[in-house]
Amino acid sequence: MSGAKDIRELGAATRLLHAGAPPLRGGSGPVNVPVVRTSTVRFENAAAHADHHRRRAAGERLASYGRHGMDTHRALEDAVTALEGGHRAFLAPSGLAAITLVLVALLSPGDHALVSDSVYSPVRRVDATLLQRLGITLEYFSPSKNDWAAKIRRETRLVYVESPSSLLYEVLDLPALSAVARQHGIPIATDNTWSGGWFYQPLKLGANLSIQAATKYIAGHSDVMQGVVVTDSPEWTEKISTAYEALGLTIGADDAYLALRGVRTLPVRLAQHQRHATQVAQWLETHPQVSRVFYPALPSHPGHALWKRDFSGASGLVSVAFEDGVEARAADTFVDALHHFGIGASWGGYESLALVASPERLREHSVWTGTQPVVRLHIGLEDPADLIADLDQAFARVAARDRLAAA
Repeated sequence: MSGAKDIRELGAATRLLHAGAPPLRGGSGPVNVPVVRTSTVRFENAAAHADHHRRRAAGERLASYGRHGMDTHRALEDAVTALEGGHRAFLAPSGLAAITLVLVALLSPGDHALVSDSVYSPVRRVDATLLQRLGITLEYFSPSKNDWAAKIRRETRLVYVESPSSLLYEVLDLPALSAVARQHGIPIATDNTWSGGWFYQPLKLGANLSIQAATKYIAGHSDVMQGVVVTDSPEWTEKISTAYEALGLTIGADDAYLALRGVRTLPVRLAQHQRHATQVAQWLETHPQVSRVFYPALPSHPGHALWKRDFSGASGLVSVAFEDGVEARAADTFVDALHHFGIGASWGGYESLALVASPERLREHSVWTGTQPVVRLHIGLEDPADLIADLDQAFARVAARDRLAAA
């Protein structure tokens, strides 16, 4: 369109809606990029094949084989790159695959990496089953102690964090962490799944790589498994690209389409999740059977000041700790009594979910010193009044069980 602005000059929501949109051909075209499924790419002649490979080797995003991704993949890459304000996006089969890609791409035998102790728990499994076998050392640190810089070694090659953290939503001071890491020439990678890339912009705050489980808010409908890595510069794009090619990572075109469809509505979905979660979190704070509510948008949350400074909103994740002295089985009674919350390990879809946090996972977080059970809630798009009523009757069920046990 004549006189149209460069997409980089547009507002964030407009960029997200239009990034990767297909061009009009012959005066018309689809709104969405069609699903392009193929395993084989054909070429007109040998010269075209050779030229294609030459350009691909020079860094152009071209496909000489289906694994490299076609138009649908490119559109999603462009949309997520615009979402995160990055240089390039890489699509992986799951969030954990995206995390593992970064660790393998940036770390070699003999290297050392610093990892915040409240990261997504499966990172520790990747450490124990893969990285240690490769001679790579991950050292876990407590961001709240603010002594991590003293742990940097000559062989430290990466700082890996998650903010807010899993389960308890510990908010990290990413600009401060990044400033120290850059002084030592060490890249920072962060898991940005909690915000969906919409409420938090880690690349603008100093991180070099942002990772998401697109399974969650990007796809948004609990029907896709997918991960994504976004780099901030050509330097890290090249490093990730080399490992990405060597590992043969790819996703299906249908999954790329579903995530692309989801990302277009990300801002409005997350705004609704935030409204509902805030109402539920505020109600939980008043409940006599609750000792603590973990939700960064609450003034009572330890990381609220940092959240207010660095984030533009909060997602649908709320964790709740029962009152002191409550037995662990009370959490099972609670989630079993819920009617409008499914019991499931994922989140980020339209539906509400509840999951008992295992004590083993909680103990990985140095900020956790309690003994009472914790339940993680994902507040979905249902009417919050219905969710609150459901939670209330589940608490009543726990109280009734306790009365019977004491009788």
